[in-house]
Amino acid sequence: MPERAPRGGTGHRFRATVEYDGTEFAGFQLQSKARTVQGELEAALARLSGGDRQPVVGAGRTDAGVHASGQVIAFTYPGSLSVEALTDALNGTLPPDVAVRDVRQAPDGFHPRYAARYREYRYSIWNGPRSPLRERTALWVRQELDIAAMARAATAFEGRHDFSAFGGADPQPVRTVHRLRVRRDGLLITIDVRADAFLRGMVRRIVAERGAR
Repeated sequence: MPERAPRGGTGHRFRATVEYDGTEFAGFQLQSKARTVQGELEAALARLSGGDRQPVVGAGRTDAGVHASGQVIAFTYPGSLSVEALTDALNGTLPPDVAVRDVRQAPDGFHPRYAARYREYRYSIWNGPRSPLRERTALWVRQELDIAAMARAATAFEGRHDFSAFGGADPQPVRTVHRLRVRRDGLLITIDVRADAFLRGMVRRIVAERGAR
């Protein structure tokens, strides 16, 4: 069932941008037996709300190991802290691999999933020698990649298509890819994909498919 923003109740609605290192997470969405970003955010909010759980909703659900630099979230906070104090309190309570910024009050019922105009992923490939630091945030590919060929292939994914072959099972597999850009900066290759929404694992499969050609 789709997530819905809570209606009524006490407190104010807020939106924020969350940044996290996804290495130690099983993804964004709450899971009962795994560490998730949503779980950490809700635990931090509960500690600031007298122990009461405050549901957090996001603009999307990232997979295990995926990092985020600007994922929009929303939540209702029943306390009296100012925006500045709430930001400091959350960042003081959250673990080192999660942080929030740009906290601001939002309209009642605001839900980033439905308000988002697009989503954007950046997939990084380290196309050089072994590098433990680089490989924490990038896929290591030893053989030299043909960036020109990858860029030409990228155009095939742009537009509105059925992406069933590139994502997990979904009753609505049609997505619109607005832009898919491939760039090289030295030994680092970045692939930026902007779309209205993504299927589970869609970007990873697109990148792997192109890299194999």
